[in-house]
Amino acid sequence: MRRLGDLEAEIMNRLWDWGQPATVREIVDDINTRRPVAYTTVTTVADTLYRKGWLMRWKSGRAWTYEPVRSREDYTVGLMQDALGSSADRKTALLRFVEHMSAEDAEALDAALRAVGRHESGGH
Repeated sequence: MRRLGDLEAEIMNRLWDWGQPATVREIVDDINTRRPVAYTTVTTVADTLYRKGWLMRWKSGRAWTYEPVRSREDYTVGLMQDALGSSADRKTALLRFVEHMSAEDAEALDAALRAVGRHESGGH
């Protein structure tokens, strides 16, 4: 999975944070509170995200309304899988990754592994 570009990520993060569909105008207006960006630029990037399968869209009057197809977590999983897949020694890569985790992240990983273990063994 290719990492999202800066403006792609900015658009996706807004949509993920908002948790609801938005028009290009709403996205542009929000970005413009922090830095200038052209409406046409956001339209082009949103269309690119739609063609890549990251967004769904529909017409709302004359404007397009966009909504994420995948969650932020799905995006993160894809990046992590790609990073791990690029290693010739997955076991060592995982070990090094865990060695650099915060205690909080290590606890979350441990809980996730236990949850998957229960799921696979048929428990709840």
